[in-house]
Amino acid sequence: MSSQKKLTVAVIFGGASSEHEVSLMSVTSVLANLSEEKYEKVMLGITKNGHWLLYQGSIDKIITGEWEQDESCVPAFLSPDSHTHGIIVCKDHNTEILPVDVIFPVLHGKNGEDGTIQGLFQLSGIPFVGCDTLSSAICMDKAVTHSLLTATNIEQANYLWFYASRYETAADVIRNKIVARLEFPVFVKPANAGSSVGVSRVNSADEIDAAVRKAAKEDSKIVVESGIMGQEVECSVLGNGYEAKASIVGEIGASAEFYDYDDKYRNGTSQLYIPARISEETAEKIRETAVRAYRWLGCSGLARVDFFVRESDGAVILNEINTLPGFTSISMYLKLWEATGLPFTELLDELITCAQSK
Repeated sequence: MSSQKKLTVAVIFGGASSEHEVSLMSVTSVLANLSEEKYEKVMLGITKNGHWLLYQGSIDKIITGEWEQDESCVPAFLSPDSHTHGIIVCKDHNTEILPVDVIFPVLHGKNGEDGTIQGLFQLSGIPFVGCDTLSSAICMDKAVTHSLLTATNIEQANYLWFYASRYETAADVIRNKIVARLEFPVFVKPANAGSSVGVSRVNSADEIDAAVRKAAKEDSKIVVESGIMGQEVECSVLGNGYEAKASIVGEIGASAEFYDYDDKYRNGTSQLYIPARISEETAEKIRETAVRAYRWLGCSGLARVDFFVRESDGAVILNEINTLPGFTSISMYLKLWEATGLPFTELLDELITCAQSK
């Protein structure tokens, strides 16, 4: 038996985000698959209203939300002081320091993968799984991602973006630009949101107002993209810098008009094809493009890169990059790595190794 000391891994979950419930599903899966032999697991939960709690109860209570009321919970937070290198636990009118070796955020959406909490991780001086502050912020903001990728030869859907406040004063001007520059159907999206929250498929100019109002509930910046007729495919990327590697490519046969929140996390009715029903040449182009975009945008650790393969000409169109993809039992990121030959537990080991070697 190895006498090697276990690494203390702070697994952070929940979050003040519209994707709070997705995080609860993901973290339940992560905690169940993190090696008991290698890691001492510390569960640090964040409620929807932003309250941080050290949780020491059963993993089963996380997915239902019961964990928040558990008697084991005590207020705790990650220290931004790099000399502390851990969690400040507030108990019985006293504070104590819980040292941490690695942070594993299992957070989605705003305040989880948009660079805000990554800035705190960087201040803490503790190695953490996933992209840094800048690359997280870039990839979360679809308008910025589009703008930066325009400087490469990576093909994207035609798009435009604007602030919701601008739409309130110049709706006619923006509607006319959408009609002139893009082809219907278009997708109206909040620039900063994940899991297709706030996204609408729009088939005519008459539907734009309602779609913008829906998207504006999630973010002050709106992106509109031309719809692409074709297969929706995804590729998982793992590693740091030029060590990054891509998984095999998977395909999603969405059961809804598009692969929306319910389809991803509630219904589970979409058909997944692993490997994707595409040629080897197309699959290789997707894998190469995924890694190139990942490096260009400064990603590290992990990301899932989503594409379309256009029906008319077979062109590979990059849709978006997700820097903290889901880890639920039906999530593509881990399914693709499992199909590539990397089981979930070993994938988690690699992610922690990547965190330590950044």
